[in-house]
Amino acid sequence: MRENLHRFFRAARGAGVHVSPAESIDAMRAVAQVGISDRAVLRDALLLTLAKSQDEKLALGDCFDLFFSQPEPRQDQTEANSEENASQDPDQSPSSGSASEAGEGQPPEDLGPLAQMLLSQDRSAIAAAIANASGAASLSDIRYSTQRGIFSSRILDAMGLQRLRDDLDALTATNPALAERLRSALDALREAVRDTVSQGLALYAREEAENLRNEILRNAPLARIERRQVAEMRALIRQIARRLRERYSKPRKRQRRGHLDVRRTLRRNAAWGGIPFLTAWKRKHRDRPKIVALCDVSGSVAQVSDFFLLLIHSLHEVVDDVRSFAFSSHMIEVSEILEKKSPEEAMAEIMSKVGFGSSDYGSSLVDFEKDFMSALTPRTTVIVLGDARSNNLDPRADILRRISERSKRLVWLNPEGRLAWGFGDSEMPRYATFCTVVRQCATAQQLERAVSDIVATYQ
Repeated sequence: MRENLHRFFRAARGAGVHVSPAESIDAMRAVAQVGISDRAVLRDALLLTLAKSQDEKLALGDCFDLFFSQPEPRQDQTEANSEENASQDPDQSPSSGSASEAGEGQPPEDLGPLAQMLLSQDRSAIAAAIANASGAASLSDIRYSTQRGIFSSRILDAMGLQRLRDDLDALTATNPALAERLRSALDALREAVRDTVSQGLALYAREEAENLRNEILRNAPLARIERRQVAEMRALIRQIARRLRERYSKPRKRQRRGHLDVRRTLRRNAAWGGIPFLTAWKRKHRDRPKIVALCDVSGSVAQVSDFFLLLIHSLHEVVDDVRSFAFSSHMIEVSEILEKKSPEEAMAEIMSKVGFGSSDYGSSLVDFEKDFMSALTPRTTVIVLGDARSNNLDPRADILRRISERSKRLVWLNPEGRLAWGFGDSEMPRYATFCTVVRQCATAQQLERAVSDIVATYQ
């Protein structure tokens, strides 16, 4: 049962339920208390010890039902037909021929265990044998649908398929009717094994399939995400934000606690013979990130800005102060919209106000200098997300220089490839002169690295 529980924990993780080692130990202790005889009680015990939210409870319940449901072996068709004929015309059963005679009584003792099991039609024993063979074949290692055939063959081999073939060859020569019945039972067994493998694929391959899908999304150009993938990309951006929060929140907790100052502690406790009744801690003050984000929401980069703003505002536990601004031909502050509304509603409102226009970086920078320059302090990191294409208008690089002088860092994230910088109406080379960092940021992976590097400078 312990191995089955370990496989269940693995399937639960694949279903999106976070199961830590401590939680798995608690669950195993709970199972030891309630036992496994009552499936409903076992289900409740696992849900109580592992699920932390309503979503996890639903996912875990579905996973439990799938995990502990055994595919039923199909009834032997020859046997079924025989029983059906017998029920329809009981007077004719003695004269039904050699096939009926072969289906009655005990199987010959010289047959192998699998052949005897199939001929005896013991469905419980067959299901148990399939489960044991699945464990021996490491079905929990299945990852892709293309591996169905491999694992089906492994399970059948573990059950003794080779010996069954030898028995079939021998029976074909000595008792053709019994051989035909055994061959039909083998077909039913293959079908049951295929169902078991499909069940294993649904249980254990979901995590791998999700990882593969996320990896493809992470490297997909954000500007060319299809409409049906937007929700998946938003979910991926939230995962990235959660990972960054976990990565950069722990050092801050250690900073608040500080490190033990041994010298000061010994001096402070000299009166008690050095026994540390009073402790002294080393604390080093570090600034929390303060970010001002300027996002181009013109048609060419609006979708990238959507994901960028979602990521920045999801880091509220790490980033102390975020102010966001959006612009095409003029600039407005959108911090309140992003904080109070859902991502979909916020972006719809932002785009209705300033989106999809012709980008004018010079005019937008003038708006920022006029109304929001006071938001910059020596602790502020300014992030500009845009393609730096100003439609051959005055780029006002002098304002960007003043922004750079008043802030800690000026980071420019450009969704265009580096080969396009400086060509046509691109002002990227001129702006790059005043930037601390200039990076290409066209995919979720590049976006994560850029934001991670910015937050890491404050650690």
